[in-house]
Amino acid sequence: QVQLVESGGGLVQAGGSLRLSCAASGRIRSTSIISWFRQAPGKEREFVATIRGSSRNTYYADSVKGRFTISRDAAKNTVYLQMNSLKPEDTAVYYCKATVDGHMYWGQGTQVTVSS
Repeated sequence: QVQLVESGGGLVQAGGSLRLSCAASGRIRSTSIISWFRQAPGKEREFVATIRGSSRNTYYADSVKGRFTISRDAAKNTVYLQMNSLKPEDTAVYYCKATVDGHMYWGQGTQVTVSS
């Protein structure tokens, strides 16, 4: 089993920054793939960013490339999503997902609201 707990969401003005955290416990390894997804009201959940292994193996959705940075602290089993230059369209519930041994695990989500 893997447990994921997101934190760091909140209300921020357009152009501001937030850093989300995804703390993992259980059968998680430093090589596990951790991803961030988001879901806005009335929309489907969409991919944001993913990291595999070290912070050099990262991938981003085009909509956040250049503004968001995913990283991990292996010692703390925590993955971060640094979000800069936030836009109102970034408003959503942000979820982290872990893929371990072919199984997927989701956190409960954290709300990010960007005001214009």
